[in-house]
Amino acid sequence: MAKEAYKIIAQNKKAYHDYFIDETYEAGMVLAGTEVKSLRLGKGSIKESFVRVIDGEIFVTNMHITPYEKGNIFNKDPMRTRKLLLNRYEINKIMGAVAIKGYTIMPLKIYLKKGRMKMEIGLARGKKLHDKRQDIAKKDQKRMAEKQFKVDNL
Repeated sequence: MAKEAYKIIAQNKKAYHDYFIDETYEAGMVLAGTEVKSLRLGKGSIKESFVRVIDGEIFVTNMHITPYEKGNIFNKDPMRTRKLLLNRYEINKIMGAVAIKGYTIMPLKIYLKKGRMKMEIGLARGKKLHDKRQDIAKKDQKRMAEKQFKVDNL
């Protein structure tokens, strides 16, 4: 079965740098019509956002969606808290991991899949400074190997 195509709207690259991502989940988002139109234009950011559980439901906070230019009175607050849609089993699993194992829930990316806005969230553990240094060293080695491969094959 072929991998489904989707258009990435926003990514949180800093999350991969600062955290180990152990599990990922795909969540739908409750959005207003003008917010969807604005996201389709690529005007959204999840850099400073975070996900939390409130009364057994999952919400994303501090996600910025620029108001739609032609939205006038229908535009919502750009920084409002938005509900994420997951099934009960996934919510319970996430709540257990956060409560017992001390994980953090991080928004990783927003994308358009089959006409619907989705958010990928991940269960994350914080990295220490030496872990970040190891990752940077691995990236440098990989970059040098690719560069050497390119030079050798010319």
